[in-house]
Amino acid sequence: MTSKNTICLWYNDDALDAATFYAATFPDSAVGAVHRAPGDYPAGKEGDVLTVEFTVMGIPCLGLNGGPAFRHSEAFSFQVATDDQAETDRLWNAIVGNGGQESECGWCKDKWGLSWQITPRVLTAAFTSPDRAAAKRAFNAMMTMRKIDVAAIEAAVKG
Repeated sequence: MTSKNTICLWYNDDALDAATFYAATFPDSAVGAVHRAPGDYPAGKEGDVLTVEFTVMGIPCLGLNGGPAFRHSEAFSFQVATDDQAETDRLWNAIVGNGGQESECGWCKDKWGLSWQITPRVLTAAFTSPDRAAAKRAFNAMMTMRKIDVAAIEAAVKG
């Protein structure tokens, strides 16, 4: 890896599967080097995948196959800005449809327990609008959603 700062994500034993899924799902994503154990160790054998270098939308990551001791939580998530409903649907459906689960307000988890915020730009624009009444309407609309409905947010902004 050439980046000075890399996000290290802990997986049980399937970091390569996760990295491969992210590379296939998100733009500007790829799987890089796969590092294997040079010898046997208490939790595995020579040749087992120890770490996987990958990028998710240009962000350098390292997947560590550390075993079941630590799980992902909502305290860390990737927030993905989407341009329209089609992109929102594609990413949401890819994550949830691959063994993930829906949550509230544009959040979902992938099958490895990593949290994702699939956030249409129209929602971010509504929240940061100087029209605070429109921002509140958009916020209230979002609070009723799982996957964000772009048309419903736009309607809420208009009142």
